[in-house]
Amino acid sequence: MSRVAFLGMGVMGAPMARHLKTAGHEVTVYNRTAAKAEAWVAANGGAMAATPADAVKGAEIVFTCVGNDDDLRAVTLGAGGAIGAMAPGSLYIDHTTVSAAIARELADAGAARGIGVLDAPVSGGQAGAENGRLTIMVGGDAESFARGEPVMQAYAQRIGLMGAAGAGQLTKMVNQICIAGVLQGLSEAMNFAMEAGLDAGAVVDVISKGAAQSWQMENRAPTMIRGEYDFGFAVDWMRKDLSLVLDEARRIGLSMPLTALVDQFYADVQNMGGGRQDTSSLLRRFRG
Repeated sequence: MSRVAFLGMGVMGAPMARHLKTAGHEVTVYNRTAAKAEAWVAANGGAMAATPADAVKGAEIVFTCVGNDDDLRAVTLGAGGAIGAMAPGSLYIDHTTVSAAIARELADAGAARGIGVLDAPVSGGQAGAENGRLTIMVGGDAESFARGEPVMQAYAQRIGLMGAAGAGQLTKMVNQICIAGVLQGLSEAMNFAMEAGLDAGAVVDVISKGAAQSWQMENRAPTMIRGEYDFGFAVDWMRKDLSLVLDEARRIGLSMPLTALVDQFYADVQNMGGGRQDTSSLLRRFRG
């Protein structure tokens, strides 16, 4: 078992850290809002630290799961940040969904100190984190991956090394492109069924057994039909992720017309007050 640090006790980080503790690792946690770290320690044991640098002292593996590029840079490279306090030979794994550029920046910073670095964004949402069933897309070198994969298995159902630094984040962008497109199609389909006078539930029951089937249809169509949108990944976070996609697309000179359109539709949902509702709330654009 390893001595590990986990920075970020949000809805994803807290259960992931819990799985590490349950697996027998010695866990120290840090959160910018200290009360969340205190609550985690009270519920799970382990230790908490006042700064990222304090949290990583003596850690063999350090994990982060925070909000965005700026948050990640602050806890890793800012004053009292993790990277500068980590020991040579240790391993840093970032589970935040961020830009490929900062993933490469952190890989370079780690390499300069003899630290292995993996960018490892996750898919599966809060339920996946709670149940230890996340999919993890990893960028980095094979040696670091071989060290990190057995530890990440505490909360993952699937882990893949996708390429060099930044490849994990690029793969997560592909994931979000697919989800956004499927949800837009599903929203239009459900609205069409309702406006055409069909029993939308019966429609889903039939077509979900054929070529139209998707995870979103199986898991979100019934709640969409009932107008319930409190089941996971929020619109605000999807817009953050799609902004990463569109920024990267501009950088490589790629047109993304459908993704750009769905991003604007999500902006409409935000303007309707749905920023904290889950991503299936795209249907609200049609039905109010």
